[in-house]
Amino acid sequence: MDFKDKCVLVTGASRGIGKATALAFAAKGAKVGINFRSRIGEAEKTLAELPGSGHQLFKRDVSVKEEAKALIDDFIDAYGKIDVLVNNAGIAISHKVDEIDFEDWTSAWEKTLQTNLFAPAHLCYLAAHHMIKAGSGSIVNVSSRGAFRGEPDQPAYGASKAGLNALSQSLAKKLAPHHIHVGVVAPGFTETDMATETLTASENEKMLQETPFHRMAKPEEVAHAILFLSSEESAYFSGTIIDVNGASYLRS
Repeated sequence: MDFKDKCVLVTGASRGIGKATALAFAAKGAKVGINFRSRIGEAEKTLAELPGSGHQLFKRDVSVKEEAKALIDDFIDAYGKIDVLVNNAGIAISHKVDEIDFEDWTSAWEKTLQTNLFAPAHLCYLAAHHMIKAGSGSIVNVSSRGAFRGEPDQPAYGASKAGLNALSQSLAKKLAPHHIHVGVVAPGFTETDMATETLTASENEKMLQETPFHRMAKPEEVAHAILFLSSEESAYFSGTIIDVNGASYLRS
């Protein structure tokens, strides 16, 4: 896979899967735009680690539609085109239906859907219009195993990722005539700060028991799948959802 002269935007790229993805694209010759919301120190550290040149930081909160539009505008102003969009930014909020009040319930749903579903939808729309003009492009959305198995303690997260899967496959059909392919990577638990922040010690051990590998995925393993679906060689895989969960959840 060669991404030389390709311009790639990765959301939520200051750490975790986003950072690993940015590093992987840069190693293959791409110019990478690192989007982040607030962690300027981590974003700057990621930028400094990227091999090659021409990479830039883009501080925008993609959950705000005006900010999402500004992000794409900023990226086009910087690079003149967008070859690859990776929608990686996401949040997970615990909201157990039998424990919280209605205000907290509705707040969790609104924040989660705004970041995990509406933001990717808006960015897909905006990026796709530039890709249509260019006559090619690829979009990869980062979903989750939770879209299939359910998330009892954070149902909005599972629902948002299921919606992201459906959005991706709808766009795969619609954008194929424009030579734009759309794919999805659905990781299980991955060694990221978000996983560390949301798992208790007992939950972590239970999670490790779910996979025969008895470990979490490494961010680099998820990034490998993202690069594959972004490549020109994988265009006919458009609409595919790749599971990266260590056989912890197998769907038919």
